[in-house]
Amino acid sequence: MAVHVYEGMFILDSARFGREGGKLTENLQNMVESRGAEILVSRLWEERRLAYPINGQRKGTYWLMYVKMDGNHLADINVECGRNDWILRVLFLKVDPRIADTLVEHARAGHIVQSAGEAGASEESESEKESSKPAADSSEEEAKSSETVDQTAEV
Repeated sequence: MAVHVYEGMFILDSARFGREGGKLTENLQNMVESRGAEILVSRLWEERRLAYPINGQRKGTYWLMYVKMDGNHLADINVECGRNDWILRVLFLKVDPRIADTLVEHARAGHIVQSAGEAGASEESESEKESSKPAADSSEEEAKSSETVDQTAEV
């Protein structure tokens, strides 16, 4: 039986996760480990509004997990997830072995995904910082660049 690295994305009930977060994630990890999987990374991805309601829920908590296991056990995990009302959706993807280590390290580092609105706002604030630089800074830069031009002209 071939052992591969899989990326699992779970959408959990946000209200229940807010009340019982530690217990739910412990149950999730135990469920996966009981099927013979080795958990490489298990962490919160983000909480966000769902594109459409799932079981009446409009918000979901996304939980990311990287596991090393035999693919024959994926069906068992999917069935078990379907039995839990606090797991709204689950998706497992087989990770290409050439990039598995990189993805796992990236997930361990804890990079949080920004929504498009947040990313745009941070770009705007960076451009505002650049435009609000004092005029003295720009005149100093111009003086340095003209000195460089003068030096090359003398040579």
